[in-house]
Amino acid sequence: MCRHLGRLGPPVSLAELLLDPAHSLLEQSWAPNDMRGGGTVNADGFGAGWFRDDGTTGVYRNGAAMWTDTSFPALARDLRASAVVASVRSATVGMPVGPDLCAPLTDGRWLFSHNGKVGGWPDSLAKLAARLDPAELLTTQPTDSAVLWALLRQRLADGAAPATAVAELVAEVHAAAPDSRLNLLLGDSDRIVATTWTHSLWVRREPDAVTVASEPFGHTDRAEWVEIPDRCLVVADTEHTEVISLGEDSCDIPN
Repeated sequence: MCRHLGRLGPPVSLAELLLDPAHSLLEQSWAPNDMRGGGTVNADGFGAGWFRDDGTTGVYRNGAAMWTDTSFPALARDLRASAVVASVRSATVGMPVGPDLCAPLTDGRWLFSHNGKVGGWPDSLAKLAARLDPAELLTTQPTDSAVLWALLRQRLADGAAPATAVAELVAEVHAAAPDSRLNLLLGDSDRIVATTWTHSLWVRREPDAVTVASEPFGHTDRAEWVEIPDRCLVVADTEHTEVISLGEDSCDIPN
């Protein structure tokens, strides 16, 4: 069901963030700790996205397992960024595989990742997808994640605040497909918006940085990570983290 992360803070190389730490995203591609019945490995591709100085996005994707890519490590050591979204993919049975299908997806301003699946695909999303511009729908990749991204982009283009757009999309998709898994992650150069919906999510705050990830990683004490309860929405920047309930249960976390 994929693993993803987002980080904001002082620039670091992609290798420092994705390859070098203990239980890094690279290790999670073959040895994830908490897939919750959504597969055993994340070998169907990976992607890393970052923001340039002008606010536009750069993205590297490969449709093969992360550990097989011999070109990415050199790039990852040279490329530094202060805002990153990255993912390793475990494709849902029946979904196509290829580099263009790997998160993060982007429109040039945002980076988006979906950890999960839409139940009853594709019929369950038919009514929601009918709201999309026909030309956009025809050019959208044939995966549930890509359609979710198109629906989210539509809300953002209509002026919805990022957290509102994400929360409303999760509620709408859940109503249409109740057995969906909807851990979404949306990032720009200033903020991260993420949800927990049947999958794990953790947050680590540092004095001038924040990381949101499916699983804790790094050489630091695991106690530095805070697990986010299910059915919550996280809005984080380098100074603040807010956790909002998407259901009836509390989303209180330790200070």
